[in-house]
Amino acid sequence: MLASEIAKYKVYPSSGDIDDVAKTLIQKYPFLKETGSVTGCEGWKVSLKYKMANYRTTLRNIGCPEVAINTLQHKREREKSPRRNNVKKPRKAEVNFLPQYPAGETKKSLEEERQALLIEVKKTNNDQIIKTKMDKTFAHRRREVIEEMPFIAEFKSRWPALFKVPEINAEFTRITTVPLLSTFMSSLDQYSDQLMKILRKKGGETARRITAALSAISQSSRIEVKRECILKAVIIYLNENPENLIKEYMDFNVMEADELERMDLGVYKIIHEGAQPDDSLEDVGIIIERCTVLPDLRDV
Repeated sequence: MLASEIAKYKVYPSSGDIDDVAKTLIQKYPFLKETGSVTGCEGWKVSLKYKMANYRTTLRNIGCPEVAINTLQHKREREKSPRRNNVKKPRKAEVNFLPQYPAGETKKSLEEERQALLIEVKKTNNDQIIKTKMDKTFAHRRREVIEEMPFIAEFKSRWPALFKVPEINAEFTRITTVPLLSTFMSSLDQYSDQLMKILRKKGGETARRITAALSAISQSSRIEVKRECILKAVIIYLNENPENLIKEYMDFNVMEADELERMDLGVYKIIHEGAQPDDSLEDVGIIIERCTVLPDLRDV
């Protein structure tokens, strides 16, 4: 069945996706091409849209969470003013958008696992236990994120184990099947020389700011410094100010602490007085919704 094959990739295909399927269909089977149609597949596009709608109904009836979450009945339970067009669906690369609960598990049993995790994170040398429990509760956590859309501070209090670099990387892999940190860093390193060539082609005031952003590269042999400089230069290249995202502080004080508490999204780095480009940073952290989600990082 064509609809079931499409659903293996996307339960909610876009109009562009439907167009691609219809065109591929008549290319592979020319006898299906419609006479009198501009594209030869207009009727197939309409048919495929209806087939997908009917197939989603079938999936909803058997309890597929990715479809059930968008039923009007489900929305009434979650939203004060449910809207029919407020469809929750995977974004690009979200392979495991809303997975089923593991076999034999329920919302209640996984909530008990979450509560057990709160105890485990207070212990030492039990990273493997935490990882196992985080893997097990992934579906429960995804439903909470997608259905309830909690504020970051509330979510952090419920899932403190997630707010560590290894678990963020693991969660990204659970959702997309791609390792976040190694993929991003290797790609950045691979294309860094090409990026620098492009960045240096800019002229005027932007060129001056890019040159200033890249200047630390010649003063340090650390790859982390080079990466940070390139990322800042890319932000400038895109006509943005890196200082709006990355805040640098020398000898952190109370006034600067107040500034961080008002930050909705950003990265802070604290440098000790007289530090050289090769010196380690005192602290690096990420803030989201005025909540420090990742402190004590090694570099930007």
